[in-house]
Amino acid sequence: MKRWSFVIVALLVIILPQLFVGSTIFARIISIAGICLVLWLSEVVPPFVPTLLLWAFIPVFLAPLDSKFAFSNVFSWAADPVLPLFFGGFALGVAAEKSGLGKRVTESAFRLSGNSYPTFLFIVIFVTAFFSMWISNIAAAALVLACLEPILSGFDENHLLRRTLLIGVALGADFGGMATPIGTGPNAIAIASISDSQPVSFVSWMAFAFPLTIGMLALCFLLLTWRVRRSDSGWKNVSSINAENEKSPNKGSSFTGFLFVMIGTVSLWLTEPFHKIPSAVIALGSAATLFLSRILSKKDLLRIDWSTLILIAGGITLGRLLEQSALIKALSDHVPFAHFDPTLTLFLLCFTSALLSALMSNTATVVLLVPLALALIPTPSTAILVAISASFGIPFIISTPPNAMAFGYGGLKFVDLFLPGFLLMILGCAIVSLTGKAVLNLAGIP
Repeated sequence: MKRWSFVIVALLVIILPQLFVGSTIFARIISIAGICLVLWLSEVVPPFVPTLLLWAFIPVFLAPLDSKFAFSNVFSWAADPVLPLFFGGFALGVAAEKSGLGKRVTESAFRLSGNSYPTFLFIVIFVTAFFSMWISNIAAAALVLACLEPILSGFDENHLLRRTLLIGVALGADFGGMATPIGTGPNAIAIASISDSQPVSFVSWMAFAFPLTIGMLALCFLLLTWRVRRSDSGWKNVSSINAENEKSPNKGSSFTGFLFVMIGTVSLWLTEPFHKIPSAVIALGSAATLFLSRILSKKDLLRIDWSTLILIAGGITLGRLLEQSALIKALSDHVPFAHFDPTLTLFLLCFTSALLSALMSNTATVVLLVPLALALIPTPSTAILVAISASFGIPFIISTPPNAMAFGYGGLKFVDLFLPGFLLMILGCAIVSLTGKAVLNLAGIP
């Protein structure tokens, strides 16, 4: 969005609610929320700036009308356990890159796949998804693409096999982020939105999301292998050249130490129901161990994605603002499909989440939709399904950071992502809207 366009939209968002909304407090909340959403979606400023404005505007413009909007209360809304959980995940991501884990995994993939391109593609998709589960989808895509660069450079830029590898990395990162609470920002927003009524453990999230992730990755692999079923020329030459040039780095103490911390952290997360230590506390302990053991240094602290952490904090704050003010509940009474069949309503919400996420920030989409969805279908599972659906918004090059990173390597065409991405988006929304509630009920989430 151009700056002059942003100024016009911002003025409308500020002025119109004051003229046409009867309640003073509702009018101010709409203007504050609208300004922050416009800033997030237009990307005219860094993504953490709207969060800082939100923390300033709420006490200044709303606290005089109601003391529950005082700064101490507002800041406590953002102090959610999902933030240290994500901090631990980002710290693990920095340590994974620093230890050379990605290069070792890529070399192992070559040895396992031999001369089979489908096998190598399968490994790349699932390895990217695995990294995306634990170190965020953005870090996972960056790590795997960097490791694949020697292979990608062995093809002509427009070669179908090269383009398919790029798509495999992008989609693997997109879907892998669904599987764990730390995989992507919308997961954190959903968990925070229902934390008062329904705490969600690491294991209960994965009990629902991990099988769904595996299914979507399998569909992705089948679509991509069908696409290249008659085009394997050039792969044997590329794989043989890279096999000859493989030089595994020495396994130093930092790599061994990182593996120890990573395995210990994941094990503690997965056994949370038994030892009762909150996953956020485990994440903080993991990050502390990485710095205490000097696997990470003081300089590495600057490489952690603080911008995303503040963005997530802003999303949580905005969601709590809409909840505390009851604004969304008032608006939901006027939504026309509120009286539709619940399954159809859920599908429309899931599809809207995916479609908006395909065109704009998935975190901003979930911040906007989760309060509305909970007002229409007031069960904790609704928030999770809407957040999961945001990860299906993948058809366009601009839809997700992993998609944009893959496109940045050159050669990708619009249809390369759109055709498999749109089909997987529709299938994903249908699956979660038809089966999601039942599976979440089995996982203990109503």
